[in-house]
Amino acid sequence: MTSCITKALKCWVHEVEFEKVIEGEIKAPKCIDGKRACPPEDCGGIPGYVEFRKTMKKKKGEAYNEMMEWFGGDYDAEYFDPSLVKFDKPKKRLKMILDSL
Repeated sequence: MTSCITKALKCWVHEVEFEKVIEGEIKAPKCIDGKRACPPEDCGGIPGYVEFRKTMKKKKGEAYNEMMEWFGGDYDAEYFDPSLVKFDKPKKRLKMILDSL
């Protein structure tokens, strides 16, 4: 499944792979693995995110200090924690997954 989160001309594409149904009571989809951190909200779309990553990687300069203050701390694009993934309307998403099997 591919999902696109769109605001104006900005589009982030996320690929989601359904692996299996775990026996027992299932109340919602659960993310068990993934790659890379999501772009920060309101970072300026793809061009803004590219610039944000370049600036945060340098770890010095006025632009870096401004980004640190705006973002609220350091940023690691490679970091991913599946326990932080939250699904909108999880019961509806689970039904869509199970209906497609």
